[in-house]
Amino acid sequence: MTVRTTLTAVATATLMALMPHAAQAAESYPDPRPITGQEIIHDPTVIRLKSGGYAAYSTGGVIGARLSSDGRHWQDSGNAFAEPPSWWYEYNDTGDPWAPDISYRDGTYWLYYAVSSWGTNHSAIGVATSETGLPGTWTDHGKVFSSERTDSWNAIDPALIKSQGRLWMTFGSYWTGIRMVELNPDTGKALPGAEVHHLATRPDAPYAVEGPYVVRHGRYYYLFASYDACCSGVNSTYKIKVGRSTSVTGPYVDSKGKPLLEGGGDLLLEGHGDYIGTGGQSVFKDRGEDWLAYHYYDAQDNGTPKLGLNKLNWEQGWPEVA
Repeated sequence: MTVRTTLTAVATATLMALMPHAAQAAESYPDPRPITGQEIIHDPTVIRLKSGGYAAYSTGGVIGARLSSDGRHWQDSGNAFAEPPSWWYEYNDTGDPWAPDISYRDGTYWLYYAVSSWGTNHSAIGVATSETGLPGTWTDHGKVFSSERTDSWNAIDPALIKSQGRLWMTFGSYWTGIRMVELNPDTGKALPGAEVHHLATRPDAPYAVEGPYVVRHGRYYYLFASYDACCSGVNSTYKIKVGRSTSVTGPYVDSKGKPLLEGGGDLLLEGHGDYIGTGGQSVFKDRGEDWLAYHYYDAQDNGTPKLGLNKLNWEQGWPEVA
């Protein structure tokens, strides 16, 4: 190694140490954890069940279900519901639900999901509960929150976060981006007249940011979101970005201080190798560790969407995919 090369390496290392956070280069992204069994999934939400093992729910079917005893071998376990609740048909002709979110609170599992049609914000978010979190045990409770064509937001892609005794739901896709509304913790539905907070958008139409998920770590709340285009197989450009705030309702900024409401956001994970269009993410706890769940499109399998799982490490106050 030459002296010049050594000095360059030292300077680069020093600069990296001084930066508050640096996004990983694409070639350095780790591959997802190897899994077996049923890998096909889209917009996954994962939870470690109180009874042991794991459940994953997703877009597809009547909220498609996957179960695993160890988080590595997954089996197709049918659907959350045997039949779509009748009110879903108000939002699409097939009763097709999207992008669920599972959580556990006060002895009950809560499953949020969206119903809509491609290209419209005539959309609604619903909720169901279960004592076990297992497919076939869910009781639907109807609409939580909705949007209409006259609104500047889109009520899909729900995710919950509890903060200082209050319950919040992030949501949003295109239509000016990511929003948040407060819920009644007893009913799990939006408080009447609740303010709709604006968390993230992009400066350019069609404001391609969606799938929000907020996590508390230390003194900060971290907003994860999917940017660019999903659902096009190997042509998908989905990627995951993140910002943080000391308040659950924002403002969220990236490591350089740029607000997510002005197009900011640190790149957390993007397509690399055979793993194309990483997004539709959620975060779950497993034995005290944070795990990122997402889908990617498999370049070796004609762009089939599959489950990605990576542990999250926290470095200098920011998440990194491990």
